[in-house]
Amino acid sequence: MNQFSTLKNTLIALALLLAGLYALPNIFGSDLAVQISSAGTEAIGSAELSKIKTELQQEKIAYKSAALGNQRVLLRFSDSSNQLSAKDLLKKKLGRNYVVALNLAPSVPAWLASFGGKAMSLGLDLRGGVHFLLEVDMQKVVANSLIASSKDLRSAMRKQRLHKSIKQEKNQILVRLKNANLRAKAIQVANSIEGLEVLENANQQLDLLTISMSESAQRDAKNGALKQNIATLRNRVNELGVAQPIIQQQGLERIVVQLPGVQDSAKAKEILGAVATLEFRMVDEENDPQIAVRTGRMPIGSKLYYFRDGRALLLKNRVVTTGKNITGAASGFDQNSASPMVNITLDSAGGRAMLNVTKKYLHHRMAAVFIENTVETVKVNGKSVKKRSTSQDIINAATIQGTFSNRFQITGIDSAREARNLALLLRAGSLAAPIEFIEERTIGPSLGADNIAKGVLSVVIGFVLVLIFMGLRYRVFGMVANMALTFNLVLIVAVLSLLQATLTLPGIAGIVLTVGMAVDANVLIFERIKEELALNDNIQKAIAGGYDKAFRTIADANITTLIASLVLFSFGTGPIKGFAITLSIGIVTSMFTAIIVSRAVINKIYGGKKIQELSI
Repeated sequence: MNQFSTLKNTLIALALLLAGLYALPNIFGSDLAVQISSAGTEAIGSAELSKIKTELQQEKIAYKSAALGNQRVLLRFSDSSNQLSAKDLLKKKLGRNYVVALNLAPSVPAWLASFGGKAMSLGLDLRGGVHFLLEVDMQKVVANSLIASSKDLRSAMRKQRLHKSIKQEKNQILVRLKNANLRAKAIQVANSIEGLEVLENANQQLDLLTISMSESAQRDAKNGALKQNIATLRNRVNELGVAQPIIQQQGLERIVVQLPGVQDSAKAKEILGAVATLEFRMVDEENDPQIAVRTGRMPIGSKLYYFRDGRALLLKNRVVTTGKNITGAASGFDQNSASPMVNITLDSAGGRAMLNVTKKYLHHRMAAVFIENTVETVKVNGKSVKKRSTSQDIINAATIQGTFSNRFQITGIDSAREARNLALLLRAGSLAAPIEFIEERTIGPSLGADNIAKGVLSVVIGFVLVLIFMGLRYRVFGMVANMALTFNLVLIVAVLSLLQATLTLPGIAGIVLTVGMAVDANVLIFERIKEELALNDNIQKAIAGGYDKAFRTIADANITTLIASLVLFSFGTGPIKGFAITLSIGIVTSMFTAIIVSRAVINKIYGGKKIQELSI
């Protein structure tokens, strides 16, 4: 009696061994690092790695190691002064084609990393940085969508000669017809415009149509604007040089932006709020751009622009269309040549302009210019001054293969990666709707380190007090419970590491709570064993009865707590979810260690033996 099979004991031992293995990376800590990655289409290889090493050696900046992997270079440092010096140097030397970011690189041994071992991710409150909560102006989204649809409606009505006037009031379009007899035909035309619906005329004016966007069209417009704003913000965060930023949707109208390691919230707000746009211009193929570069004299009607790699190109001053007219962009492959390309969709105004130009300039080149206006606060004579700058980069110049209007392809792209990046720039070149900063928090790195120290101290104090109580109260059984509690902490850390869940300060609170709750099951079991001993002289039956009869009570108590934590996770945000995650994991692992692991140890000590007395 009270003996597990060899297979069951082996499985328990294997589970604990794996838990220890995947919890192990967290004891190695992290190195101060600088991460260099591509800002666009530039690839990073051994040549760039050699250049980086040479620059650091020339400036006598010491580093621990330099490695190339996952299309990025990672430099490790022993102290923060060398790390910061290296970042400033490389940002200046490498230029805007590369992103130089401060980072913390886990110092996990290679043999452990080969098994997939990773340390837990630390949240903003433990690592330090800035937190923004942004709200998208959804009324503006609907208004902009209605303006675009009203242009299509006006064109359709003009062709049929149906209306006297069309005007927009709030979130409705009012169409005054030439006469009431045209109402049925006008309704048919209005309904043919995607996203529009005709409302019932409350004032009974038969020559007046009241039109609004349908609920589904409004929902699609809002979702599209939110996703485009997230893509735009993610693209802009790269300019901050932030490693592992968090940019995610919260609810239906809000966006959370967390920038670990950033302490200058003013600079972050300036870059996130920067205005970017896109322009399509024809290439001046009659004049040599190199002559313009050497002499500084521009041909009449043209201006000099540059690719991101420094190549110069003359473009016509006249703008064909801008990013405001782009409604969609997606990368793909040309069916004929199997080469990468980008599909572009324009609104009606952009489509008309593009059709006229492509008819006139067939087989000529057209360039896409990405324009970004930024504001940066700099120190001048000890005073903070806002420095405004504008960057204009050619991201693509391709030959017009045929006439087109609102749908066309950009070809001549070198790689699929470049096509994806170009599509992202076209989609995310400008914000789809204004954003408002409604919440802002800055957490210093020293405060983050203090939070970690206090969090670890709280876990240790709670853990030690529970160990002392259980050892004094239940003796040998109490020591077994303490062993199970230790395994429980190891399991929690291992699961968090495997899931790469982010550990936050509320998450540490969940672990502290789990430490106290984890021994509840053992207390119930041990007290039940005492009751069985009082009723039955057979010690083996008392042990078995204690574990078996306490199981239902333990399950009920833990399942109700698990339900509460799942509700917190479903409806909570940020810190609440961090607490719910660690609490949920702790509940599941505590049941495993308290019921199965502790019984396996008790079976090894007392199982199948003739015992006169239990140390409980």
